[in-house]
Amino acid sequence: MIRKSTSTELSRISRKHAIAIFIANSLLLVQSVTSFSVNNFGLSTTTSHARTCTRSCTRGGVGLLMTNDQPSDYDNSDLEPEDRQVAYDTDEDDEEIRDALKRELLLISSVTSRGEFASKEEKDLIVDIITQLEALNPTADPALNCDGEWDLCLANTQSFRSSPFFLAVRALLGDGDLAERGFMIQDQVLSGATFGRVRQIISDNELRSEVSLNIGFMPFSLEGRVVTTAALEFCAPEKWNLSVKETSIDNIPTAIPMGQILSKLNVKGGSAVPISTLRTFYVDEGLRITRDLDDNFFVFARA
Repeated sequence: MIRKSTSTELSRISRKHAIAIFIANSLLLVQSVTSFSVNNFGLSTTTSHARTCTRSCTRGGVGLLMTNDQPSDYDNSDLEPEDRQVAYDTDEDDEEIRDALKRELLLISSVTSRGEFASKEEKDLIVDIITQLEALNPTADPALNCDGEWDLCLANTQSFRSSPFFLAVRALLGDGDLAERGFMIQDQVLSGATFGRVRQIISDNELRSEVSLNIGFMPFSLEGRVVTTAALEFCAPEKWNLSVKETSIDNIPTAIPMGQILSKLNVKGGSAVPISTLRTFYVDEGLRITRDLDDNFFVFARA
């Protein structure tokens, strides 16, 4: 006699299938982009060094905020020197200014769905507020003061790119058009997906990312959560190096060794796990502003 699956079991299977689709497509993205580019066109993904760029605040940030259907697009003419230093504001009179800026930023975040539906004027305002907050950073060595649980509340690129897995994918694919081509493919793969809560849990030597997503369309949508961990190394007052370790799926005990898998796909040579970079230019007791290799910003509120 065949036992009927309970609703709980069906829910677990649905979550597993949703995340399996997400991870499988992501790995196929890396493999197909690197293989296609290197084998068919003779392109090299080797870069002279990791690029960390900063967009000038005087440009107003036109077109900075992206939905999950658009990749970020940066022009070299927009980039500033790579030696940007973190600010440290010790003026107690600036606390009131910071509080007002944070309130306005969180309000815009809430009414634009993490920036996804922001108008041009709101995009400009967001960039201006973030620039001011980074200049008023009240914490020395911000990268050393980010422990705790954080919820993503605003980003100017796809929300899933805050995950160590996609940060590693970005590092693996290298600079320039190759990486953007890869994320354009990923956008197409995830065209039917919506993202829910995106979290980071940070300790002394580890970053844990939790990305909730829904794949498909009702009534056939599948929900799940991707949990990725990465080793975290403090290497400058504002800078971490991340080495992705593994990815797990809700209610499935076996983790996927993503670090090992990505190291085998490393077309740059060797077998090292790709190292990604995050830089935090603002953190206080309740808000954190962190930027990735391409200077995309992710604003987190303490959970």
